[in-house]
Amino acid sequence: MVMQQDYVERVYAGWLGKVIGVRHGGNIENWTYERIERTFGEVTGYLHEFKNFAADDDTNGPMFFLRALDDYTCGPEITAEQMGLTWLNYAPDGHGFYWWGGYGKSTEHTAYVNLKNGVMAPRSGSIAQNGHAVAEQIGGQIFIDVWGLIAPGNPKLAAEFAEKIASVSHDGNGKYGGMFIAACIAAAFVEKDIRRIIETGLETIPTDCEYVRMTRAVMDFHQANPDNWRDAFHYVKAHFGYDKYPGHCHIIPNSAVIILSLLYGEGDFSKSINICNMCGWDTDCNVANVGTIMGVRNGLEGIDASWRKPINDFLCCSSVIGSLNILDNVWCATYIARLGYKIAGEPVPERWAAIIEEKGTRFHFELPNSTHAFRTSTDDSLHVTALIENTEEAAASGSRSLKVLFDKTQGGVGYRVYHQTYYRPHDFNDSRYDPSFSPILYPGQSMEAMVMVPAAGQQVKARLYVKDGHSGNDYYGEAAVLTPGEWTRLEFAIPSLSDCCLEQAGIEFIPMAGKGPKGPSLVAYVDDFVFGGKPNYAIDFAKERLEKWNGLHIEVSQMTYLRGIWTLEDGELSGSFSGETAECYTGKLDWDDYTFEAVVVPKLGEHHRINFRVQGGIRSYAVGLAPDGKLALYKNENGYRTLREADLDWQNEKAVTIVVKAQGNRFEVSADGVPLMDYADEDRPYLTGMIGFSNAEASHTHYRGFSLASM
Repeated sequence: MVMQQDYVERVYAGWLGKVIGVRHGGNIENWTYERIERTFGEVTGYLHEFKNFAADDDTNGPMFFLRALDDYTCGPEITAEQMGLTWLNYAPDGHGFYWWGGYGKSTEHTAYVNLKNGVMAPRSGSIAQNGHAVAEQIGGQIFIDVWGLIAPGNPKLAAEFAEKIASVSHDGNGKYGGMFIAACIAAAFVEKDIRRIIETGLETIPTDCEYVRMTRAVMDFHQANPDNWRDAFHYVKAHFGYDKYPGHCHIIPNSAVIILSLLYGEGDFSKSINICNMCGWDTDCNVANVGTIMGVRNGLEGIDASWRKPINDFLCCSSVIGSLNILDNVWCATYIARLGYKIAGEPVPERWAAIIEEKGTRFHFELPNSTHAFRTSTDDSLHVTALIENTEEAAASGSRSLKVLFDKTQGGVGYRVYHQTYYRPHDFNDSRYDPSFSPILYPGQSMEAMVMVPAAGQQVKARLYVKDGHSGNDYYGEAAVLTPGEWTRLEFAIPSLSDCCLEQAGIEFIPMAGKGPKGPSLVAYVDDFVFGGKPNYAIDFAKERLEKWNGLHIEVSQMTYLRGIWTLEDGELSGSFSGETAECYTGKLDWDDYTFEAVVVPKLGEHHRINFRVQGGIRSYAVGLAPDGKLALYKNENGYRTLREADLDWQNEKAVTIVVKAQGNRFEVSADGVPLMDYADEDRPYLTGMIGFSNAEASHTHYRGFSLASM
C-alpha cells in the first residue's frame, strides 16, 4: 500500500467531515423529513449554535475503539475479542459514551453487558446471541469511519478491520454497513467518482444481503431520476422506511439516506451533508458518515470555512479517561495517521515525523486552517475584536503558525491567547452523552512556546500563564520583551500547587504603548506550543466541588468514574456500589513514575482501595484495605487478582494513609508510615497510567485527599 503525499491532510479532512456531520445533525436526531422541512425549509448550513458541542456516541466510538491497535496489536492480526475488551476499557459502565437504552433495546448496551459477563466478541454482537432486530441496528456503521481512514486506498483491509469492530455489537446487515462505509472511505482516497466509490464498498459485502439490495435500488432510482433528491427520499421512505424494519433505529433506512445523499450531492461536500440532514431519521449518524467520505474525497479545500469555524478544532468526548475527553481535531487526525503509516509499514514523511511520533502535547498548527481549539480573552473593557487564524505568513518551525489579532489595544492591558485545559458545565449548552473531565495540564508541569510580533509591530511584552479555575488566580512565567520580526522562546515551570484545577494555559501579550479608546492593533504569531514536565500537586477534597450539569448528571470536579456513586460528603470524596467495583479516576495516561499518597477512611465493608497506573476500566493496579486485617495489592486484567498481602490492623471509620511508590515495574507500599510491601511485577507490567479510587463488594469508602509527586 502506497500512502498518498497528502494523506495526513486527507485524514484531517475526513475526520473534520465526521465531526461536522455529527454537529450538523445532532439537535434534530430522529426528526422526520416533514418536521425538518416545516421548521427549517431548505437547509444550507448549521441549524443550531453551541457554546461548545458536547460529547457524542458517533465520535466517542471511533476515537476510543481505534485504541485497540495501540493496546493490543497494530495490524490485521487484531481480533474481535481484543476490540471488545477495548469497549470495556474505555466506556463508562451505564452512562455516557453511547445510548444506554436497556438490554435488548440498545444494541450497544446489550453488547456491553454481554462483554462484561464474559460473552466475548464476536458472539457479543451476534444474531445468534441477540437476534436480528438488535444486531441490525445502525451502530455497526456509525463508529466505523476511522477504520477507513487508516487504510487509504485499501478498501478490502478497511472492511476487514470494520467487520471485526462492528461484530462486537452487530451482525448481518448491521455489520455489513460498517464494512461498506469503511471501504467507501478507504476508496475515497484514490477515487473521485461517487458511483465507483459506492461500488467499491459493495464489493466487500455479500451480494445477496439486504444492504446490497437497498443500495442498488437507490442507485437505479438515481440513474433514472437524477434531478430531484426529494423524489428519491419519497422512494426510500416508501420502500425502505422505518416501518419496514424492526427496532429503534435500523441500519437499512438510514443507509438508504446515505446512498441518496452521496449520489444527489454531486460531489459537493455542503450539498451532500445538507441533503442528508434534511432527510431526517438518525441525522447525526448519517450526515457524519457522508461527511467523512466527502471530506476524504474532496480534501480540506472542499470544506467551506463556515463548517469549520464554529468547531474551532475542539472535540469533547465522554470516556473513562477524563484527560482524553478534551481533544482537538488536529491531534485526532495525526493519531489516526500514525496508525495508518504503521499499518502500511511505511515511514512517516519527514515533514510529519516529529509531529506524529512525538510524545506529549504539542500544538503545531501545520495543518491548513487548524487552530487546535485556541481561544482569546482580554481584560480590556473597551476591546472590540479578537481574531485567530492559521497562517503561512510566519513559522518558527514547519510552514505554519497561529496568527492572533487584537484591535484597538491599550498599553499595560493583558491580551491572551490560550488553550482550554479543563471544561465545566457552563461551557456547554447541554449534557449530551454526559461528559466529564480531568485536566490535560497539572501543577508541576512545564510549558513553552514560540512567539513573534511583526517587524513593523508595536513594542510588546509576552509571558506564559496558567489559570486556576477554582480560585480564579493566574500564575505567570517570566515576561520577555519581544523583538519585532524575531521569534522568542517563552518558558514556564508551573509551580507545585494544592487544591487547584488548571483550566487555561496560554500566552499573555502586554502592549507597552497606546492611549485612549482607539489604540493600535496587536498582531502576534504563536508556534510550537508545548506542554511537558511531570505533575506535582495535592487535593484536599474538603476544598473540591461538585459540578452540576443537570439533576441526573453531577460530577466531582476533575474526576471521571467507571461505575458507582461518587460524590462529596462531609468534605470527603465518597464512593460506593453494590456487586462490582466502584471506581473513579483522574490524571493522564502517560504519567509514569510517581508517589501517590491518599488518606482512606473505610466506612462500610471490607474492600477500600486506591488505584494507580490506571489505563482504563480493565487495566490498573490497586492497593488497599482488605478482609481479615490485610493490606492487599491487586492487578486488574479485566478482573482483579491479588498480587500480594500484608498484615494491617484497620477498622471502619479510622483513617489510614496509604502511600504507593511506583517506579518502573516496582511498587513500594506503606500504610501510616510503615513499609509493608516491595513488589516487582514481571508479567507485562503497566508502566504508565492515571490515579484513582475504588472499592468492592458493596463497600463504602471516603477519601480525605491525595497528593502526587512525580519522580
